[in-house]
Amino acid sequence: MQKKRIRKLSSFILCIVLTVAAALLTTGCNGNTENQPSSAAEANAPADGSVLGTGSTVFTFTVTDKDGGETQFEIHTDKATVGEALTELGLISGENSEYGLYVQTVNGISADYEKDGVYWAFYVNGEYAQTGVDSTPAEEGVRYSFKAEK
Repeated sequence: MQKKRIRKLSSFILCIVLTVAAALLTTGCNGNTENQPSSAAEANAPADGSVLGTGSTVFTFTVTDKDGGETQFEIHTDKATVGEALTELGLISGENSEYGLYVQTVNGISADYEKDGVYWAFYVNGEYAQTGVDSTPAEEGVRYSFKAEK
């Protein structure tokens, strides 16, 4: 009789321990992704207002994401082109082609034209750029930006 009572008590305690453990494990997994980055690259992206790089040429770089949110940076570089500066800092990446760098990721945010019709458009002082990012000279005081567009 005593063994039966001990076995029931042990089972009850084990159930409580497992229930508490399950509750603790699922506390952060409630499906709310509002403030969570969508990728590892986004999680490591620099914050708005960051001053990045070193060098004598200083320019402003703004990223406008798919939802219209803007992130602005102050870039310092000695690189000859905007593309070299932004690539070195990890702010842009993509594929090289016969036409130059096809930018697919900006500040950790990817745009896939084949998948959803969104691409990264490059602007200089608010005007659509006439050259690619990898052939645009990095100039003091100029405002460069990438905007996710459809």
